[in-house]
Amino acid sequence: FPTLKAYLELLFDSPGFYVMFWNSCRQVFGILFGECLVSIPAAWAFGRFEFPGRKALFTLYMVLMIMPFQVTMVSNYLVLDKLAMMDTHWAIIMPGIFSTFPVFIMTKFFRSIPRSFIEAAKIDGAGEISIFLKIGLPLGLPGILSAMILGFLEYWSMIEQPMAFLKDPALMPLSLYLPEVRPGQIGNAFAAAVIALVPAALVFMIGQDYLEQGIIAAAM
Repeated sequence: FPTLKAYLELLFDSPGFYVMFWNSCRQVFGILFGECLVSIPAAWAFGRFEFPGRKALFTLYMVLMIMPFQVTMVSNYLVLDKLAMMDTHWAIIMPGIFSTFPVFIMTKFFRSIPRSFIEAAKIDGAGEISIFLKIGLPLGLPGILSAMILGFLEYWSMIEQPMAFLKDPALMPLSLYLPEVRPGQIGNAFAAAVIALVPAALVFMIGQDYLEQGIIAAAM
């Protein structure tokens, strides 16, 4: 017969589940906040300014974007170890902050802003920072949100990064909870999978329109 026993055991008798859930929240939202600080200005620069080496640098961004984690894992490990960030939440957050994919998505949206808006603002006496804050951010918001949604869906379920950079079980994210479930706990494993899926499903449903816009922009 259907029963909620596995869910009750997981929610009331598994404190480790809440620790890993909180770890996922800290790591994922830390990455997304850092991406906003780094990727938005970088994407605005690529999308609105002409400077020497711009095309070559953007090409480098795209090359780094398509590289799998296995290619950059050793270099990331060496840098994190040099900065004494190994086996801390920063070991997961820092590499994610400098991801190139959000820059690629946001650049597409910033480039689509009509140049006439920028020129009109300059005629009215607006400076570069004012144009960025009052025109760039509002009109580029769909691109920013689509990049953040895609980032959340990716980092919420990441497995390789925490396995490579974390050793302390107290720092492990929720995505590594299921591999630790013993074979005799199939019910608990299913309950954990469903609960872990809920945040990603909610973010997907709420931001579906922005997600579609991001996919279209990336395809173009």
